Amino acid sequence: MNAGIFGWSSTTDDVLGNMNLGGKRVLVTGVSAGLGVETARSLAARGAEVVGTARDLVKARRATEGITLSLVELDLASLSSVRACADALVKDGRKFDVVIANAGVMAAPFATTADGFEMQFGTNHLDHFVFVNRIANLVRDGGRFVIVSSSAHRMSDVSLDDPGFSRTKYDPWVAYGRSKTANVLFAVELDRRHRARGIRATALHPGGIKTELGRHVSESALDAMVEGINRQLAAEGRPAYERKSVAQGAATSVWAAFVARGEDIGGRYCEDCHVAEIVAGPLSPTSPGVRPYALDAESAKKLWALSEEMVGEKF
Repeated sequence: MNAGIFGWSSTTDDVLGNMNLGGKRVLVTGVSAGLGVETARSLAARGAEVVGTARDLVKARRATEGITLSLVELDLASLSSVRACADALVKDGRKFDVVIANAGVMAAPFATTADGFEMQFGTNHLDHFVFVNRIANLVRDGGRFVIVSSSAHRMSDVSLDDPGFSRTKYDPWVAYGRSKTANVLFAVELDRRHRARGIRATALHPGGIKTELGRHVSESALDAMVEGINRQLAAEGRPAYERKSVAQGAATSVWAAFVARGEDIGGRYCEDCHVAEIVAGPLSPTSPGVRPYALDAESAKKLWALSEEMVGEKF
């Protein structure tokens, strides 16, 4: 299948087509709403064995009704839950072909996880860091790690000196940007560490989609953001901002998991079902591209070391 024929408007069904995923086993975090549910649906519909994680299993069962999958409890704001879930999967011993780290929070008011981490950095990065590393040996040679990041990484680089905003005034969007940059850097170092087994890791931007991820941002605030973006786009003579559907938003995840070549996406950042260009200069709000700092190999190594120190576990 030609991995280069898809783009912004492609859906999960466009990308996967009539692909037979029988015999493939996939883990997807965050299957109680939005992109996680659609990712699970599209893979299970093609014969993949899907294991989905959720903090609220009752909600996840409702959201995935009609989808053939297994559900496991995972609260990504609690390291004890993360470790318990990972330990159970390791004890079970069955291998995965792909792990898709999809769950997350966005622009939340200041709060901390059960372990005292700033909520967005903790949930989006640190707890996924522990979970993925603890089950990494379950991924078959030649498999994939797919980390869902965001174009919001362009809002802020990670802060290795003040990850919890102890010395910096908290800004929910800066915190979100930091966590999303951390997602990309995690994929960079994860790819370096596992590519000898043919396993490749990549991060991606799903696109702007209206899902429960935006529950901490009011409709009026979102509308104001879109109006501001459209004023800038109009001044540049460009079309107005358009949100993706959920099926379009999940397309890059399944493309990276099963369609793209590993050597193309490994250690890279993807968007709209292709590998993004690195852009150091000015970027419009809807322009494609990844910031150089998000792919910096040395920063990725430093973030890995800091993450190990923060969670008290080495991988």
